[in-house]
Amino acid sequence: MARLPAPTGALPADLPGLRAALLAWFDRDGRELAFRVAREPDPWAVLVSEVMAQQTQVARVAGKWRAFMDRFPTPAALASAQTGDAIRAWQGLGYNRRAIDLQRAARAIVLAGGSVPGDVESLRALPGVGPYTARAVAAIAFGRPVGAVDVNVRRVVGRLTGTDQAPVPQRDMQAAADELVDPARAGDWTHALMDLGATVCRPARPDCAGCPVRAWCAFAGAGPRPPISARVAVSAPGRRATVPFESTTRWLRGRIVDRLRDVPPGTAVAFDGPLGLHAPEAVSAALASLAADGLVELDAFGAARLAGESA
Repeated sequence: MARLPAPTGALPADLPGLRAALLAWFDRDGRELAFRVAREPDPWAVLVSEVMAQQTQVARVAGKWRAFMDRFPTPAALASAQTGDAIRAWQGLGYNRRAIDLQRAARAIVLAGGSVPGDVESLRALPGVGPYTARAVAAIAFGRPVGAVDVNVRRVVGRLTGTDQAPVPQRDMQAAADELVDPARAGDWTHALMDLGATVCRPARPDCAGCPVRAWCAFAGAGPRPPISARVAVSAPGRRATVPFESTTRWLRGRIVDRLRDVPPGTAVAFDGPLGLHAPEAVSAALASLAADGLVELDAFGAARLAGESA
């Protein structure tokens, strides 16, 4: 017998039923990803995968994660490596500063004894580890019953509770996500909720008919609605035009780092002209910001090499 969805803003009353349904779906249809193979996951491997997955498609992470772990299987291995080696190993993942932060986190872990901490507060104290990553690692690697809230999870929780169109404060969303967690399978629950948001409870055209928790969902129980993509278009008529990626500072910084990866370690490269759509002045400013972030080193003549690589 189908259950009626909860009132708007409330968690479903039958949490055990919801948890059982979602986890049964995950056991059957969850994504098979390289970094999910271990039944007793290595906390360091989980931390690496979660940092890699920040703002990066999961499909791009899988192969890079395996290669990175082969090269840096422990925090100590990354902590003792040259920074340039970490940057080179990060190629293809984007947001290169994450490689720097991960190495800084590895060094902090080594200084504290060598083991990845298991509580959210200690994880959040690591460089580059925010609220979502800390909770994901705590749940997946240590079984802590905490909810990791990214954009997909926020959408799922919002739809379950009927608050997907409301400005819910972050603390309230976090509290709801924490309460939903299955304490007996916190890691699997975290993966399951991520998979549901990525494959079924999509931003546009969610597959409510195929959703394993439809019976508990206020969004699905509200009846037919206009397509989400159409509603978004109507509600934001003044949205600014998309800026070509090639004209952004992120593109420019990435191309500089990629060029430095293509030369032998320690080789300095002079950037004394335009790069793509960017004038020499913009290139110089990007080099200065990369140096400030610890990604490159500049010599007395302004030539650059990857950080931590001697000539």
